[in-house]
Amino acid sequence: MIELQNISVDHGGVRALDSVSASIGAGEVTALAGQNGSGKSTLLGVIAGTQAHRGALARRPDVRVAFVVQRSAVPHSLPLTVRDVVSMGRWGRRAPWRPLTRADREIVQESLAALGLQSLERRPLHELSGGQRQRALVAQGLAQRADILLLDEPAAALDDEARVLIGLAIAREAERGAAVVHATHDAAAIAAADRVIRLHAGQLAAP
Repeated sequence: MIELQNISVDHGGVRALDSVSASIGAGEVTALAGQNGSGKSTLLGVIAGTQAHRGALARRPDVRVAFVVQRSAVPHSLPLTVRDVVSMGRWGRRAPWRPLTRADREIVQESLAALGLQSLERRPLHELSGGQRQRALVAQGLAQRADILLLDEPAAALDDEARVLIGLAIAREAERGAAVVHATHDAAAIAAADRVIRLHAGQLAAP
């Protein structure tokens, strides 16, 4: 679904990615592995189309991309409930000013259930723990039913239950046919992936 050829990115004169080439398949989970600063988040931004780069990125023009950022990138004061946040995942299919359809609401409910958030759906996002907030963001990504699902350290610093729920949700998205790419340090998540892209100092590292 995605072909990356000689992707390079500079941040303030520092080479964040250096001639990275890789293939990412539909219906597969791809783990981006590497230490902090190795270029994982930058590569996710390239795939999402939010990061300027040199080199070639090939994908079908009609694919939908969902990008789940780390919870630290979301303001704590955001005046939304958990259900509001997950429902926003359906806006790309309709418009924020149009009411959700019954099918949309069912997808939102399924996404809440997948991350164990049913009992929290009426809670304001800013009242949740960091782990609960991250699960809400992942649920929003699921609700988009995207062709490509990108996740930046989705289970970092979360408890075992949350990591299991996120791992299962990622696997189900791939079974649905999506190309799932997630940055991770977790050895179990890396082992469970269909393919692994390892980065070191912005370059591809040995498997």
